[in-house]
Amino acid sequence: MVDATTHMSLIAAVENYFQMMFDSDVDRFDQVFAPSAQLHGLRDGNLRILPAAEYRRILASNPSPKSNNAPRQHASPSQALVKVRVRINMLLYVDYLSFHFIDAAWLITAKSFHIERRFEQQAA
Repeated sequence: MVDATTHMSLIAAVENYFQMMFDSDVDRFDQVFAPSAQLHGLRDGNLRILPAAEYRRILASNPSPKSNNAPRQHASPSQALVKVRVRINMLLYVDYLSFHFIDAAWLITAKSFHIERRFEQQAA
């Protein structure tokens, strides 16, 4: 099980990403992206692959959303996708959970899963 400190440090890392993207502060880029990171995505219908260093240059050469007074939008108030690992006895599952905020509560509305690992039975 992940302890609270690990969980909070992950949340802080996500917040650092949001802040760096909003400010386009490339001085913090290396605190957010590993040097070996690769970015993959579709843009204008084409697959685009960027090494981290190239992406850093792009961020540095464009005005930041903050300088353009752009609104911050990075989380949906009503929908989320979460990837978790859950061990149940001898099986380690990877679950992709779709959540929706319904009646003032986050509820799973879809789940996709697979078994990542099977553990050996421990002798008693």
